Amino acid sequence: MAPSFVSDLSGRVKLLDGTTIPQFGLGVYEMNDQETYDAVKWALEAGYKHVDTAEWYENEGAVGRALKEYLGSTNTPRSEIYITSKLMHNRTYESALADLKTSLKTTGVEYFDLYLMHSAIGGPEIRKNVWRALVDAQKEGLCKSIGVSNWGAKHIQELVDAGSPLPVLNQIDLHPFMRHPDIVEICEKLGILLEAWGPLARAKRFDHPSLIKIAESHQREPAQIMLRWGLQHGFIIIPKSVSQKRIVSNAQIFDFELSPEQMKELDGLDEYFVTDWDVVDCD
Repeated sequence: MAPSFVSDLSGRVKLLDGTTIPQFGLGVYEMNDQETYDAVKWALEAGYKHVDTAEWYENEGAVGRALKEYLGSTNTPRSEIYITSKLMHNRTYESALADLKTSLKTTGVEYFDLYLMHSAIGGPEIRKNVWRALVDAQKEGLCKSIGVSNWGAKHIQELVDAGSPLPVLNQIDLHPFMRHPDIVEICEKLGILLEAWGPLARAKRFDHPSLIKIAESHQREPAQIMLRWGLQHGFIIIPKSVSQKRIVSNAQIFDFELSPEQMKELDGLDEYFVTDWDVVDCD
């Protein structure tokens, strides 16, 4: 069955726990406070409904300030803007809950819409205890949904074998040049959505001939083709940019569609191209 995907910037897809998440959003990785504040402000003004931050990024506070100002100036309900953050360190049950509460305070929100384990690092026992903390945090209302990031297929299978509640989402490096078919296969089989934290491959493949050819056929930019590819695969995509122009243009992908042949050509570009962090095979 072909994956379903949204038709506009505010469109949401359903998660395993029954909640919904905007399929398109803004990532704020490696942005300083001012860049983060400006990018979130511009994105929200452009109609974005989803912002992804993390304890590790050290910019949760700037996200929160921009969010608070936007909500106050537009009378937008908090429930309309989806905020994700992530746990930096996998240590203990207690430290996971403490770090989550600190992140909430730093961001200035009462709950995260989605909270993720940032990696699977730590080994089976630590993963089990930290995941249990996130399950309990969700029950307490500290986060609406819980998921994982940079988890490999074997880590997902570990939860299945233990009979644990499943993550609603796995955020991984995912683009035409890094397809992670084994991870995508197990997640799609279990109903776990995939989210691409680097859907533009950090702009390092914009000059690829296939990408240029397809972009020219649609009178689009290579970035828009890569994002549209992720959208049509049913992935959640959170491109990062500190440029207001790029933030706007990245979202202009809902008025054209890649053909099956073009999707197949892009699918064939996979080269296991690591753009940043690759820990999906950690023990």
